[in-house]
Amino acid sequence: MKNHVTVGVDGSDESLAAARWAAREALLRQVPLRLVHAVDWLLDPVLPGVGPQSADSWTDRALSEAAEELHARHPHLEITTRCPTGRPAAALAAEATDAALLVLGSRGLGGLTGFLVGSVALSAVAATDTPVVLVRSTDEPQEAASDSAPHTGAGAGAGIVVGIDIQEACDRVLTFAFEEAERRGCPLQVVHTWKMPPAYSYVPLFDSDNERDIERSVTHTVEDMLLPWRHKFPAVDVATRVSTGSAGERLLHASRGAALVVVGRRLRHSPLGPHLGPVAHAVLHHAAAPVAVIAHP
Repeated sequence: MKNHVTVGVDGSDESLAAARWAAREALLRQVPLRLVHAVDWLLDPVLPGVGPQSADSWTDRALSEAAEELHARHPHLEITTRCPTGRPAAALAAEATDAALLVLGSRGLGGLTGFLVGSVALSAVAATDTPVVLVRSTDEPQEAASDSAPHTGAGAGAGIVVGIDIQEACDRVLTFAFEEAERRGCPLQVVHTWKMPPAYSYVPLFDSDNERDIERSVTHTVEDMLLPWRHKFPAVDVATRVSTGSAGERLLHASRGAALVVVGRRLRHSPLGPHLGPVAHAVLHHAAAPVAVIAHP
């Protein structure tokens, strides 16, 4: 059984924000927290003058300082640390295999290393089927969080936003979003966008009633799709937003003031390796809230 939350720690402000977010999530789930720092000696040329002993000392300090801060904030939370070696993305993905959730900072140490760490986060998202949450340092609430503090990255009453595609199997995405909303006791907003069929652009006298009919049909399809989850999670206050336009733009707009944005991802492949679809990619880079990425089956 996947009974803990794993978070990547590298000593950066972003990873500390991710660790704080992960600690509160572990408390909500009533599971232990695992802090992980992956060591990759191939980064030696990027960090000149850092030998094995200095690097080991820095790694131990990064893990111990993070653990001490989280213990002070959440004295009842069980916290363990691990320091695997190997390519960070692969090591984090391996650590996530027995976790319920992997949490990562969305940026790293800054400069060139920041770019590399950012790439590691995206690669880890692509390498695991475990849900992954990306957290920025700006997602951390201003006040210090404690065991009794609400688990939100925004103001009181902040809810969950989830994007769905009626052409995809969204079971895992919806289950994750509804479970998170139920844990937090917050509302859930379901966002779906659609576009007119291309053939309509060639119709000289298009009846606007047709567009309204299509929108009503799409809305009914979305509601039918949500029905099993509404029955399973009756305490969750659900609102749907169906509109035309760009899915990424609609989700980014909805993310303002949200506690968490949930999106699905299906990998695409190119000569440069696997990458995420355009909606997940846009939300990960620009959403004004932590982002959970759920792999489609």
